[in-house]
Amino acid sequence: MTLRTAKLYHKLLAERADNVHLFSLENKQVWERGPAMMALEKQYLIPAQKFVFILPEYNASFPGILKLMIDNSDIKQCWWYKKAMLVGLSDGRSGNLRGLEHMTAILHYMKVHVLYNKVLLSRINEEIDRIGNLLKPETEKVIIEQVEDFLKF
Repeated sequence: MTLRTAKLYHKLLAERADNVHLFSLENKQVWERGPAMMALEKQYLIPAQKFVFILPEYNASFPGILKLMIDNSDIKQCWWYKKAMLVGLSDGRSGNLRGLEHMTAILHYMKVHVLYNKVLLSRINEEIDRIGNLLKPETEKVIIEQVEDFLKF
């Protein structure tokens, strides 16, 4: 569901802005600061000025692989004074509220400005179908508002 949600956000952002990239940690070697991690930094992290984090709930936070990537990145070059938007996913009721709070604290520590408008997608299996289409007009409205806020941010 995380990748489906990321593709949805990518589509909405690409319709409204240029130079939008989808970066997934799937099959990426980010658990150590090696050549693969440095290549990802050079291609994606350092040039970017804004990031969208789609954060699935995992043990009341977010998956550790994301934290490993952050820990193995050049914090000053990749993160300082850039901007981020957060989206939380869960199949439960909270939409990963705790994970977004945790990530916000980490991003603030790294001097990243975080958009105030955070979307919490609870019961994600009822929100997005297998193809990646939104199922509820109210959710689409909230997501589009968040995307437009982020583009102005």
